[in-house]
Amino acid sequence: MAGGTVAIPMKLVGTSESPYDAVPMAPIRRRLTRLAALVGSALTLSACSIIELEENPLTTFEPAGPFADQIDGLFWMVFWIATGVFVFVMAALIVIMFVFRDRGRDDQKQPKQLHGSPKLEVLWTVIPALILAAIAVPTVSATFDLTECSPEAMEVEVIGHQWWFEYHYPDADIYSANVMVIPAGEEVCAQMTSVDVIHSFWIPALNGKRDVVPGQITTVRLQADEPGDYWGHCAEFCGLSHSLMRARVQVVSSSEFDQWLENQQLPATLPQDGDPTYDGYQLYLNKQCIQCHTVRFDDPDASNIIPPGAFNGPELTHFASRDTFAGAILPEEDQSRSEALKAWLANPPEVKPGSFMPDLALTEQEIDALIVWLESLE
Repeated sequence: MAGGTVAIPMKLVGTSESPYDAVPMAPIRRRLTRLAALVGSALTLSACSIIELEENPLTTFEPAGPFADQIDGLFWMVFWIATGVFVFVMAALIVIMFVFRDRGRDDQKQPKQLHGSPKLEVLWTVIPALILAAIAVPTVSATFDLTECSPEAMEVEVIGHQWWFEYHYPDADIYSANVMVIPAGEEVCAQMTSVDVIHSFWIPALNGKRDVVPGQITTVRLQADEPGDYWGHCAEFCGLSHSLMRARVQVVSSSEFDQWLENQQLPATLPQDGDPTYDGYQLYLNKQCIQCHTVRFDDPDASNIIPPGAFNGPELTHFASRDTFAGAILPEEDQSRSEALKAWLANPPEVKPGSFMPDLALTEQEIDALIVWLESLE
């Protein structure tokens, strides 16, 4: 104290004694850079793993029919509009950053303030509205067009189950599972519902995703230009084995499709005592299989038909005509059909967790006998 004046110690903001000291930015930037690099690498690797797996070719960028082409065209239109907006905004931002940056001079000219300009307010209201209209009109039109079937379309009923898709062809009154067979170049109207929970039917090469809802009928149009196999998947989480619920559309020529329909309408041959298939057929009768699986025999009295509305598994009348089973997940890559059938019959819940087909504790001999009979159901 000097001359009656008291010296009061001061704490300056920004010093090491201040509680408001700024956190050094360099370490934060380094951490953010590392995090961004890690996230980017993870996304890149995960994308590559999906694209390069041949058994999982689920991509919307390879349309194989007119409806998928329509979605693809709409996507690219929106993509290029968004790209144009992005490039314009980024270019304007870069120009503004350099032209109007603070140069540290007292005589620096300040930019003109545009707040309250009626012309500019109208301009940057009208331009986004026009852009959104250009996107919304074709999008809404396509949304309705992709689900409104033409009167000439062939109808196929799609029924979602945990965890497989069932297909019913009402004109021929035949049922199939896991594989939908359709003729090339012809429109198919898929009328879809579910018997348990919400599923989503998605064949990306032929159309977009469409929910399959219990108690409701939803529709989607399917058409493929060329014969081939087009894979899909349930796109709505539906329980424990959702990831193991696949779908497959097999597209064939019109003559092959007519032959397929004719074959599917034929009943299976009833095995007789002494036939190689007889032991497997007896296991089907005695091991609870008849509770869920329909088989239509050439002897109507021997046919086992699950009544409508009852819990059911895939119909087996023409099981051997389908080269995939168990929700279209078997056989796996590099696995023979016989190996896949043995693994499935030995313990279904182990192959597909939550499967309603129980472990029947079959012996190896019983499994072999069942396979002989199942592979005769062509």
